[in-house]
Amino acid sequence: INSSNIMKFTVSVSLLLSLASTSNAFGILNVPQKFDRNLFSLNAKKVSFKEESRKALVEGINQVANAVKVTLGPKGRNVVLERSYGAPEIVNDGVTIAREVTLEDPEQNVGACLIQEVASKSDSKAGDGTTTSTIMTQAIVNNGMRAVTSGINPVALNRGIRKAASMVAKEIERIATPVSGIEDLKNVATIASGSIEMGRIIAQAADKVGDTGSTVVEESQTLIDEIEFTEGLTIDRGYISPYMVKDQERQVAELVNPRILVTDSKIDNVNEIVPLLEMLVKSKEPLLIVAEDVTGEALSALVVNKMRGVLDVVAIKAPGFGNRRREYTQDIAIATGASFVAEELGITLDSVTNEMLGTADRIVIAKELTTIVTDGKQQDAIDARIAQLRNEAENADTDYDKEKCQERIAALGGGIARIKVGAATETELKDKKLRYEDALNSVDSARELGIVPGGGACLAYLQMTMEQEILDAMEDDDERQGAQILIKAMSAPAMQVAENAGIEGAVVLSKIQTICEEEGFGYGWDAATMEYCNLMERGVIDPAKVTINAMENSASVAGLVLTTECLVTEIKINMSEEDKQRLFDEQQMGVGMGPGIGGM
Repeated sequence: INSSNIMKFTVSVSLLLSLASTSNAFGILNVPQKFDRNLFSLNAKKVSFKEESRKALVEGINQVANAVKVTLGPKGRNVVLERSYGAPEIVNDGVTIAREVTLEDPEQNVGACLIQEVASKSDSKAGDGTTTSTIMTQAIVNNGMRAVTSGINPVALNRGIRKAASMVAKEIERIATPVSGIEDLKNVATIASGSIEMGRIIAQAADKVGDTGSTVVEESQTLIDEIEFTEGLTIDRGYISPYMVKDQERQVAELVNPRILVTDSKIDNVNEIVPLLEMLVKSKEPLLIVAEDVTGEALSALVVNKMRGVLDVVAIKAPGFGNRRREYTQDIAIATGASFVAEELGITLDSVTNEMLGTADRIVIAKELTTIVTDGKQQDAIDARIAQLRNEAENADTDYDKEKCQERIAALGGGIARIKVGAATETELKDKKLRYEDALNSVDSARELGIVPGGGACLAYLQMTMEQEILDAMEDDDERQGAQILIKAMSAPAMQVAENAGIEGAVVLSKIQTICEEEGFGYGWDAATMEYCNLMERGVIDPAKVTINAMENSASVAGLVLTTECLVTEIKINMSEEDKQRLFDEQQMGVGMGPGIGGM
């Protein structure tokens, strides 16, 4: 046996083991004499069929849903999550709880992963409604399992569930009320966060920055929540030289009605910018230079002219790195109406004219931050750029790219509100941040598609009014059974809100539907005050988009679970500590002996 012969073959596990005793003599493979076959065997798979497979999935779904649903409504409770390091986390957020659950039984864990997918989809599309979608999934799956067991065709059942969900989603979109003002946003944020104070802060932020602005949540070192606003186009770069500072006390340079040069070039030769500087000395206009860098004699010339009072000029480095730097620089050019000076576009620094320079109302340059307050002349170009960035954000491959696009939209659109969250402990801080993020996402969803009555009342009303219309739209009895399952599940959120408040869910549901029949759409049960009232007037509202996503996502996954006929999972191998250590040693030995098998 030699290396060249062995390398011609794909060595099987059995061959490795049979060679183990002889190969030591030739120095080919170093395997201990006492060797466990399990260390080299691949994990075997368990295959479950029919009722057994579906039952395991449902048990997993129920375990996650039961953990999540206790958080629903104003009287919902919290869930404590153990952490391998640091303090345990106390949360009220459905998707965070769902993601934490990993079950010991591999088959049940597949069910848990499916419902985590429902919660994650609701979270990524609408940012809230994860608990509602989880409860709906559980209700559809449990009711559907009985139907499948009784012999109904699961494929037709799934078709009926999806058709019914689509009809309900369209109806919710139709009856939703557009957001009419700051009060509606405050109510949406209050319901989503479970706190009047949080609702007030979020509404204040949303009102200030408008539709195109952005609100970010940050940690604060204080015990109270604060809010800060940044107006205009903000760049996280400051002046290149401290000699450019005008206000020594505040350590900022402020330019009023300045001209702006935007380039991706590095400026180090003063001769390139002399024509431009001479032109501005004559017009006595301040100048902001945004470039990759300004160094050498060019920087010296700018500083000397600044200190002598010949020219009011400040230079900053372009924000970002690599490709992003070019994109950010183009944003600045569009916002200020400047021509983007780049050699590849055929524009050099020494050919820059007065018409190529941008304008702004005011620019404040600090040590590490520059704020450009635009003069409004380029609004059409800014709106077009924002539309382009929104399209980029929708098609972004990663969350990071999407986040960066949203930041650029906010910077161009009107400003950024920073909510600084304060708390006495780390555990409370994390919980508050999650609540703020949920509420912010709800506000965005409400602006998009409008609002509907909260507390599950919207679905309870549609369950009563749409039942016959949905059933008539189905093609056969099996589809009607599927539609009936979804219609029945629509009452689950309202009943769970009531049960979390300590009231019998069926009684509350019946009363809500009776009141809606008498008074019309919009009435329901306010769990916070334990009263039946007009929820729209009371401010107990949900974004329509959240309710629609909960309906569509739960129907999608629940339908797939019901059509499952076979489940394949890994059989877990319980290795002793000695086996684990021996496997680790063998792997390390293989790495240390170089490429190939055992160092060949």
